[in-house]
Amino acid sequence: HNPKDVALSLVLEAGEVMEHFQWRNESDTREYLKSNKNLVGDELADVLYWVLLLSHDLDIDIGKALARKLVKNGRKYPLKKAKGSKKKYSEL
Repeated sequence: HNPKDVALSLVLEAGEVMEHFQWRNESDTREYLKSNKNLVGDELADVLYWVLLLSHDLDIDIGKALARKLVKNGRKYPLKKAKGSKKKYSEL
């Protein structure tokens, strides 16, 4: 696999996840998920597959990368300032 094609596949699958929610408000989404949760789960599994494949191919420990990112986000978005806010970290 080459990283460009795997990344493209990842984005395409993420788009398929988005299609389940496009044009639905919160209430419509809740109703839709009652009978389509497995379909959304299938698409999320496809996204996860491509993430795992790309991280493998690039020799990135995705668990460690996630842990590092969560620490970074915790610094950028401290709970006391960010909870309930839509503001970007630079606006908090």
